[in-house]
Amino acid sequence: MNDILKSAHSGWRYVVFLLLIIAVVKALSGWFGNKPYTEGNRKLNVFTLISAHIQLLLGLGVYFLNGWYKIDSSIAMGRYWKMEHISMMLIAIILITVGNAKSKKVADAVAKHRTISIFFGLALIIVIVAILLMTKADPSRTFFGVS
Repeated sequence: MNDILKSAHSGWRYVVFLLLIIAVVKALSGWFGNKPYTEGNRKLNVFTLISAHIQLLLGLGVYFLNGWYKIDSSIAMGRYWKMEHISMMLIAIILITVGNAKSKKVADAVAKHRTISIFFGLALIIVIVAILLMTKADPSRTFFGVS
């Protein structure tokens, strides 16, 4: 079961990363191009939100089944997996969730795009930083490598 969850979490990250990049690019394009907020934009944002939440559930399963909460925090790799990775990813998912919720409450199309751009963009930055920190804490892993 642990191997299945670990593989699913490792593979699903590409879906989340790709959807997040596409959502941010489309939102920036809509914001700066004064484009209408379409049903396609809404669906993309919701799919990004759902994929991030699925990734969170898979990650929590891996976190607790592997016992990463028990790892020694004085070692860089242990600290990364025990605290830094989970904290940064939770913050990124919270930003995605809040951004999606706030965009629903705004009536103006450009404001919707701006809200998604800011919140999803911050989440994307946090995800990229987390990946970079992972490659620093665990030299056996690469930015796009499969674990």
